[in-house]
Amino acid sequence: MTRLGRPSPSGAPLRAAALVVVWSSGFIGADLGAGTAGPDTLLAWRGLATAAVLLPWALRAVGRLDGREWLRQAVLALLCQCLYLGGVFSAAAAGVPAGTSALVAALQPALVVVSAALLSARRLGRAHLAGLVLGTAGVAVTAAGDLRAGTAPAGLLLPLLAMLSLTAGTLLQQRWATPGRVPPPLLQTLAVQAVFAAVSFTAVAGGAGHLAPPAAPAFWAAVAWATAAGIGSYGAYYLVTARDGAARASTLLYLTPAVTALWAAAVLGQPLGVPAVLGLAVSACAVVLLRDPPGRAAVPREPRPAPRTRRPTAVAPGPRPSRRPAPRP
Repeated sequence: MTRLGRPSPSGAPLRAAALVVVWSSGFIGADLGAGTAGPDTLLAWRGLATAAVLLPWALRAVGRLDGREWLRQAVLALLCQCLYLGGVFSAAAAGVPAGTSALVAALQPALVVVSAALLSARRLGRAHLAGLVLGTAGVAVTAAGDLRAGTAPAGLLLPLLAMLSLTAGTLLQQRWATPGRVPPPLLQTLAVQAVFAAVSFTAVAGGAGHLAPPAAPAFWAAVAWATAAGIGSYGAYYLVTARDGAARASTLLYLTPAVTALWAAAVLGQPLGVPAVLGLAVSACAVVLLRDPPGRAAVPREPRPAPRTRRPTAVAPGPRPSRRPAPRP
């Protein structure tokens, strides 16, 4: 897996575009299902559908992954899928707009970039610090506008919890990417995590007595949307993290609120308010400043030894030749 600060340039723009577009669509799936069933019911059936699609790759991983790798994938599934999706879908059920959830989740780059730089002893330049400040300010502006519009402050804690969980999972994934470790194939990783998430969501919904799905077609449309968006978004996120680094993948999430707002306007008919537009503009400036990974910390170089000069070869002194003419015979 590529280390922080050493991105793989081949196909990077295409990976970035796929991540932003598909990741943003996941917030729309949460809103589509919010009026049809509770978040636990929707997540349970979304998890079962995702696990069914990826089951062939999960079966291939049975003989490939050892016990330590299964444990790692279980931890990543808990942080990056169970807690993250639980926060996002619960926020949608609490009335938090999709764009607001995306903006609160976009606080993640600030945590990932700073944490990854500290853990890898890399230095943050002025442009990166300014980008982090601008990105956080853009989130704050949009969140303030939603609070004025009537969104409960407690509802904003749900996407905040989701963001913190995804941040922890991203940093763990980057930390486990040691140079000598060969990561498992991407589809097998997604499949294993999908199985763990499906079991967890089904257990929670079944324990609460909410596992029975409603008969409304809108519910199954939301499940289909969330399933497709989930497979695509997590695949793109893990791919960018592996090829371009955790900081790059997280920085791209600053762009997802803008695309989520466009998704919400087109699919859900949610209007774009002035605070949202202002917050999106500020966050876009932050992405420009954070387009490059943090540079390496300066390491003092040892002074080079002075070049050796070749000394002339010493010649032993001897009798000088006589300039007098030789005597005639």
